[in-house]
Amino acid sequence: MRHTLERISLLFPVWVCIFVGGAILYPPLFTWFSGVLIPLGLAGIMLSMGMTLLPRDFERIVRFPVPVFLGVLFQYTLMPLLGYAVGTALGLEPVLKAGLVLVASCPGGTASNVVTFLARSNVALSVTMTAISTLLSALATPLAVKLLLSGSSIDVSFWALFQSTLVVVVLPVVIGVALNRVFGSSSWMHKVKPGLPALAVLLICLIVASVIGKDRDLLLESGPIIVLATVLLHAGGFLLGYCFTKVVLRYRKDSEGVARTISIEVGMQNSGLGVVLARKHFPAAGVALAPAVSSVVHSLIGSALAVLWRKVWPEEQGTES
Repeated sequence: MRHTLERISLLFPVWVCIFVGGAILYPPLFTWFSGVLIPLGLAGIMLSMGMTLLPRDFERIVRFPVPVFLGVLFQYTLMPLLGYAVGTALGLEPVLKAGLVLVASCPGGTASNVVTFLARSNVALSVTMTAISTLLSALATPLAVKLLLSGSSIDVSFWALFQSTLVVVVLPVVIGVALNRVFGSSSWMHKVKPGLPALAVLLICLIVASVIGKDRDLLLESGPIIVLATVLLHAGGFLLGYCFTKVVLRYRKDSEGVARTISIEVGMQNSGLGVVLARKHFPAAGVALAPAVSSVVHSLIGSALAVLWRKVWPEEQGTES
C-alpha cells in the first residue's frame, strides 16, 4: 500500500494534466470544488506538508546556510521580477499580469521536493528551503505583490494578503510540524503519513481543475498567451536559479547538486496559494488563471528536467536525503 501511494504522488504531473483535461472538456466535473473548499483544500495541503516535517528540517539551515539563503532570496526576488517582466514584455492584460506576478511571488511548493527526489538532487536542502520560504511567505508574498502591482489598475491590500497567507499556509504548517513532533512515533501517525503526499496531490489537482473549469472560456480565449507567459516564467526561474547558483557557489565541490536543487525550488511555486489569494483578494476571476495554468506548466518542466538530470546528465554530488 505504501509503495502504491508513493507512486501516486510521484505521478503528480500526470494527474494534474488529467484533471485539467477533464475540467476543459466538462467543467462541472470539478467546478463543485469551489468557495470555502479551495482555501480549506490548500490548508489541508499545508497541514499534510507540516506533518511530514520535524523541527530538524528547519534546523538544517545551520548546515546549509548559504544555499538556503540563496534559494529563498532567488525565490522572492528573481521570480517576482521575472513575472513582472514577462507580463510587461508580452503586453498581458492587467488581470492576467496580476495573476502572473502573484504566482511568481509565492513560496516553493511540495511538488519541488518530489521533483528534487526524482532528479537525485539534495532532498534535505529542498525540504528546508520549502519550509523556510513557506514560513516567510506571509510577509514576502504580499510585499512582492504590493510593490510590483502598485500603480496598476489592480489594487490589492498588503494586510489582507498577509492575513490570508498566515491562516491558510503558515498556521497549518506549524500545526502539522507540532503534530509530527508530539505524535510522530505513534501508530496512527505511521499509518497516516504514507497517504499524506497522495492526499496533497489530490487536493492541488482539485483546486487547479476547479479554477480551469470555472474560467474555461477565458482560458480558451487567452490560452496561448497565458501558457506562453507561464512557460517563460518557470523556464526562466529554473534557468536563472541554476546559473546564478553556479556562479555564486562555483568553488564548492557540491555546486552542481546544490544548483540543481535551487533551480527546482526557484522554478516551482505553490500555485495553490496563488489560486486562493487570487480568488479571495482580487475581484476579477481571471487573476486565478495564471496560478492554475502555472501548476501544470512548472510540474511538466520540472519533471522533464528531473528525467534529464537523472538519466542524461547524472550528478552524484549533493544527493543527501
